[in-house]
Amino acid sequence: MISPRKTYIIANWKMNFTPGESSLYLNRLSKRITPSRNVQVILAPSIVSLQPLSLQINRRQFKLAAQNFYWRDYGAFTGETSVSQLRGFVDYAIIGHSERRYIFNESEEDIAQKVAAALRNGLTPILCIGETAMERSDGETAASIYSQLANGLHEVSKEDISKIIIAYEPVWAISSNKDARPAKPADIEEAQALIRKHISKLYGKTASEEISILYGGSVNSDTAGGYLSIRGIDGLLVGSASLIADPFCAIVETAKGIKNER
Repeated sequence: MISPRKTYIIANWKMNFTPGESSLYLNRLSKRITPSRNVQVILAPSIVSLQPLSLQINRRQFKLAAQNFYWRDYGAFTGETSVSQLRGFVDYAIIGHSERRYIFNESEEDIAQKVAAALRNGLTPILCIGETAMERSDGETAASIYSQLANGLHEVSKEDISKIIIAYEPVWAISSNKDARPAKPADIEEAQALIRKHISKLYGKTASEEISILYGGSVNSDTAGGYLSIRGIDGLLVGSASLIADPFCAIVETAKGIKNER
């Protein structure tokens, strides 16, 4: 039986590619990835590439996401870009990524405000949550997941929860972490069950069944199929593997194949 939830494959390019390089790479991907009704491919380039790519992109084939923004709509905030300035360029926004939390010290309040700002500007928030290695070793995974969910969604109404995507990215499994180790399928299935349990408590059973949950953390073309086959996982947040056409296109094709089999 085919899940009513769409599959999302998100390419987080992080701080890579100039605008010219982004354009060339998008052109390569566009020749190899065909549009699909059931698999949505989302590209998240750096902010300097968003505007030119928005003019080049085929929106039936790809959507664009912002990696970051400031939650105020306008004002005297030198060096920042507001989500309202991104309207028309992007459809999605990555919020609460572990690199924003732990390198740039974004607070739970910052993250909650960004989620609210994305919603009021018509963007789909992709809220990233996940425990650290220390939290996991101390048996605090469930508490960490609940805290990040409750804080990140505390300004989201029952009417708007259906517009949210959750990305579970355990910090200890992210490839940019020198001590990273791959997450086991059982770990991921347990985490998505915890997320749905908490969403059910906060917003009701229907919301918990309908919300899309993605996995991110050392995803590559070899592991994608296993991750996408995990019960309750609706897609992948891909980092370094999204920077090379061959493995990224393979991940997209894997997602299409698994979706068609269900």
